[in-house]
Amino acid sequence: MFRKTVFWLHLACGVSAGIVVLMMSVTGVVLTYERQVQVWEDSSYYSAAQSGQEMMSADELIAASRELQGFEPSTLLISSDPTAPAMLRQGRSQTQYLNPYTGQAYPAHSDSLSAFFATVRGWHRWFNMTGDNRSSARVVTGAANLMFLFLVLSGIYLWLPKIFAWATLRSRILFNRQNSNTQARDFNWHHVFGFWAAIPLLVIISTATVFNYSWANNLVYRLAGEEPPIRSSVSDETANAVVADRIPYAELVDTAKTYSDDWRTLSLPIGDTTSTATTIIIDEGDGGQPQKRHALTLDVSSGDVITWAPFTSQTAGRQARRWVRFLHTGEALGITGQTIAGLASFAAILMVWTGLALAIRRFLRWLARQRRTREIEVPST
Repeated sequence: MFRKTVFWLHLACGVSAGIVVLMMSVTGVVLTYERQVQVWEDSSYYSAAQSGQEMMSADELIAASRELQGFEPSTLLISSDPTAPAMLRQGRSQTQYLNPYTGQAYPAHSDSLSAFFATVRGWHRWFNMTGDNRSSARVVTGAANLMFLFLVLSGIYLWLPKIFAWATLRSRILFNRQNSNTQARDFNWHHVFGFWAAIPLLVIISTATVFNYSWANNLVYRLAGEEPPIRSSVSDETANAVVADRIPYAELVDTAKTYSDDWRTLSLPIGDTTSTATTIIIDEGDGGQPQKRHALTLDVSSGDVITWAPFTSQTAGRQARRWVRFLHTGEALGITGQTIAGLASFAAILMVWTGLALAIRRFLRWLARQRRTREIEVPST
């Protein structure tokens, strides 16, 4: 009885969330190698210094970016590669690349892949909605993600055969080339893809839950043995204050460079005139490895170090929360992790397809039985 109940709940969730899960899985596959593709696209922005040229300071780069019409940078990203461009971001939506020796802005890519990935990512998260509609769309994708989590967990239980024998297990972990019909094929594929993709999908889905729900985000900290951080609110007085005598950004950058011999990028917040401190992210990896990202907080008036927080010095809860972001995409484990995440997403596509096909056939059989029952009924006199 319990197994039957789990099966019908599994079927109901699959039918209810199938199309949304399919959309998230397809876009997940497309986003698998987003980082590598964008690095390839940006390769045209790399150029060596000409004779006698010196790299511009952080302040000069910021000033050059502010001369661009309609662009007000909020973050400066500096690379240790002398041929790499300086990257400036305005929020999360706009990025501008500058020649680090001349300050000249590079023209945007024609038919930019970055814009394509941004659109795909928008569909992945909230059906590419904008404004207030994102919140409503995120309710749907969040609920579908929770049902997907139940589908995987219940699927693991339903996958277990009633009798453990090699013949039975083989049909659930290996593809059968001698399936008698498409229904048998779909049944076989549904079990095989579910078996091999179960663990990666559990990681992908559970980490996505952390993004969608505050209770899941707080659970990460509590499982690590600490209370979730409380976001502090800024008072009106502080919000209206302006910090005077700020030292140049270049001095902050120079200080950050002394804290790592292996740094690859420095990410510096800019434009905030109210905070007395700023936190520079020092990344020794490719941008997707949380264990190689460290934080240095400096006083903006004196340049004094307030805190130096390499990844290993951070609390277990903060470390876990940072792992969550990049485990979802597999980037935390490098290109191997990305490939596993992409293959798991592809397996999810086939699981949705075969699951819905099996459900439709079951429904059609039920309709046929109902029709036959009505045909043989004898009308009462």
